[in-house]
Amino acid sequence: MTSPRAAAALLLLFAGSAGAHDTWLLPETFSVAPGAELVFELTSGGEFPALDTAIEPERVARAAYRVAGQVADIVALAPAEHSLRVSASLPEAGVATLWLELKPRTVELTPQEVDHYLAEIGASDLVKQRWVASGAKKWREQYTKHAKTFVRVGEPPVSDQSWLRPVGMYLEIVPQSDPTKLATGSEVSVQVLRDGSTVAGFSVGAVREGGGAAQMQKTDPGGTATFRLDAPGRWLIRGTVLRAVPGPDVEWESHFTTLTVAVSGG
Repeated sequence: MTSPRAAAALLLLFAGSAGAHDTWLLPETFSVAPGAELVFELTSGGEFPALDTAIEPERVARAAYRVAGQVADIVALAPAEHSLRVSASLPEAGVATLWLELKPRTVELTPQEVDHYLAEIGASDLVKQRWVASGAKKWREQYTKHAKTFVRVGEPPVSDQSWLRPVGMYLEIVPQSDPTKLATGSEVSVQVLRDGSTVAGFSVGAVREGGGAAQMQKTDPGGTATFRLDAPGRWLIRGTVLRAVPGPDVEWESHFTTLTVAVSGG
């Protein structure tokens, strides 16, 4: 059964252009000196990058970082009014990958909400057809959230291409060029992995802070989509996989994944 807090969060599922109830991890800066403490805000909402719905620490399944070949869990999680504040000290120079995964939750939607939801996430025609054919009066779904970001620590070695290596999330967006060196007007290609395998024909969106409607792309046969970053600022890249899983408690299962990056003025 959906809790009151989950029900309130559900209201955000359809509010705004950044996507359907996304959860993102956003650092206070995308560049930091080695050893300095860095704070990240984890929040859920419909209007990136506004801090909106706070995440309880007990919902976190794992938070971790990888830099200079080292992987460590992040344990500094502090609740705030509209976010979960995540703190880490990144010890060595390199391109740091930071990620966080939440434990699954369930929600129920009305048929009217479902139509909006499926449009927002770019659901496949097969999902839409199955939903209509089911004749169900409500939609019961278990969802899991995955969030990732990158921070430039000091002056990374030229050989550092760690951003190309997945961290092992079930649904993950992997940039194909250094995500800490993006400039206005450049293109960024990302590869989508589901359980370690590339996903073709998958809907991926990109939205800039204050930038209105998201750019939407479908991944190619290699699971890759390309976006033109036409303005400076912070960007959110996101996608959702949704499948039918008939069972006694839920009929649908989803995984949401996000990636945040910063684009310089060129």
